[in-house]
Amino acid sequence: MSLNKFKTAALAAATTLVLGAGASFAQTQEKDWSHINILFVPWSQSSNPFFEAVVNGAKDAALQQGVNIDVQFGEEDQQHQLGILETGIANKVSAIAVNIADDNAYIDVLCKAMNEGIPVVTFNIDDSRHGAPGSTCRMAFMGQNFVDAGYVLGKRMIAEHGLKKGDVVFTPVEAPQATYAVERHAGVQKALDEIGATSEILGTGNDHAQALNLMTQYLLGHPDTAAVIGLGQTPTSQAVQAIRDAGMSIPAGGFDVSSEILENIKNGELTATVDQQPYSQGYYAVTQLALNLKYGLYPSEMDTGGTGLIDKSNFEKAVEWAGPVR
Repeated sequence: MSLNKFKTAALAAATTLVLGAGASFAQTQEKDWSHINILFVPWSQSSNPFFEAVVNGAKDAALQQGVNIDVQFGEEDQQHQLGILETGIANKVSAIAVNIADDNAYIDVLCKAMNEGIPVVTFNIDDSRHGAPGSTCRMAFMGQNFVDAGYVLGKRMIAEHGLKKGDVVFTPVEAPQATYAVERHAGVQKALDEIGATSEILGTGNDHAQALNLMTQYLLGHPDTAAVIGLGQTPTSQAVQAIRDAGMSIPAGGFDVSSEILENIKNGELTATVDQQPYSQGYYAVTQLALNLKYGLYPSEMDTGGTGLIDKSNFEKAVEWAGPVR
């Protein structure tokens, strides 16, 4: 069965459950859902290549569901993102999908949305309290458990490269204060704690040239670094070159997928990377909001990507969609 046919069949099954045996999937397809307007707000900069897959998934879902989507980037500016959300609520959007990088900054605005009957789901980054009392209001989260994934990656680097007590691991990340960075680092450090190793974080930003320069300078100043574990796509994509430019020979691993990362895995220069499946995050965030608004289905939590790693044994499966490996 093709992917599109599978998705259609799945939606048909879900529709039957909600509407009952007396209504057919064909009948629901006759409805006009164009009045549904979903506000989709990534917190990141619009220039960040990671979110291309997220937005593509969201747009594909909107097209398939017959709803409208308005994509607006927060540009890593809390006040700007809060303004987008406030405007959306004032304009009575049908639903909101948002990723948040701070546990407290979005509580008021998103709880306001939910109180006014606007369903909210988070994707990619959630409040670290994950829906517990007092956390940011939302119905469900579409994204990865960053702590679990970081722990698995840390354990892999330890096992494969013999990291030991007293070693220092360099863990660069785009935005050290962001929830995803804090949680990924916590997972990696949990694994390092088990052997008595430590780590050091450095903020790189999303610009690849800047990240490469900052990472190279760090390594030149810390020649005893035992390994590099990038906590985001940008530093992971630049880790191998930074190690090379610093004249070092140490292992590297990291998070997320790009053509550069896959090339480094193919060449054996990058041990493994964590794929959090950004396309799925955008696709299912919009799909579940649409199903909620259409049929009353409550959105489900989704751990996209689980704790699987991409390495030399399976990287070819990612190449077709992430970009060619030279």
